[in-house]
Amino acid sequence: MSLGVLNNISAIYAQNNLNQTQASLQNTLTQLSSGSRINSGADDAAGLALADGLHANVAALTQSAQNASAGVGMLQTADGALAQVTNLLNRAVTLATEAANGTLNTSQVSSADQEYQNILTEIGNIGSTTNYNGNQVFSATAVNVFVSDGTSTGASTFAQTVGVLTTGSVGTTSGGGAGADLTTNATLDATTATSILTTLTDAVADVAYQRGTLGANINQLNAAANVANTQSVNLSSAENNIRATDYGQATSDMAKFQVLTQTGIAALSQANAVQQDVLKLLQ
Repeated sequence: MSLGVLNNISAIYAQNNLNQTQASLQNTLTQLSSGSRINSGADDAAGLALADGLHANVAALTQSAQNASAGVGMLQTADGALAQVTNLLNRAVTLATEAANGTLNTSQVSSADQEYQNILTEIGNIGSTTNYNGNQVFSATAVNVFVSDGTSTGASTFAQTVGVLTTGSVGTTSGGGAGADLTTNATLDATTATSILTTLTDAVADVAYQRGTLGANINQLNAAANVANTQSVNLSSAENNIRATDYGQATSDMAKFQVLTQTGIAALSQANAVQQDVLKLLQ
């Protein structure tokens, strides 16, 4: 091999290899410090695209589970209100049964009617004032609960309609129509008690049917939330497998690149030292 000073090929090779080792060591240290195997598109372009897509899916599923839970909260609020309506109706049944008895005097019947009127007023108040997150619950307006996995084909909308609650419509019938009308008899007395008792019995049945419908819808939304949570966990695991640093591999690589750095520096030093041999020829 001829001796020359214009180009130190050995040093160039050594420098090039040392630069590559330093870049690899820097990348490994970044993985170790960040916990992520992919810190830029250059690390793994396909893996980054897949991991980011999975992360978007997880975000949509997490929010969807919260959406479903919010829907459940609204329906449970309605169910709790209707439970109180049932209690009021049961008391009204007692009053109507009592008023139908011919042994009561006028004052006692009047007292029963006063309490009955208060019950009607309270049922109306429950229907008009029960709200969830500032929105009236018994509005007969469909509330759309959106559940999605972040894709156009994996989205579902659950329309939840509670229905109105007034003294003119208590509960809902099996066909989804208005419930019992408690306004047909304005006053509770010995004459109207039997008719009112029949209406109250219908109202209790209609409220029970409405609560059953709400319960079925609650179960549906809970199932949707559970599915979304399960999918979120599985996709998070898949994303983690793609994105997360393999610390066993990374620490092994770090040790390798540290040794290569040291040997590269030593090799570069030796390559530079060879140039000094040319001076010896000039002595």
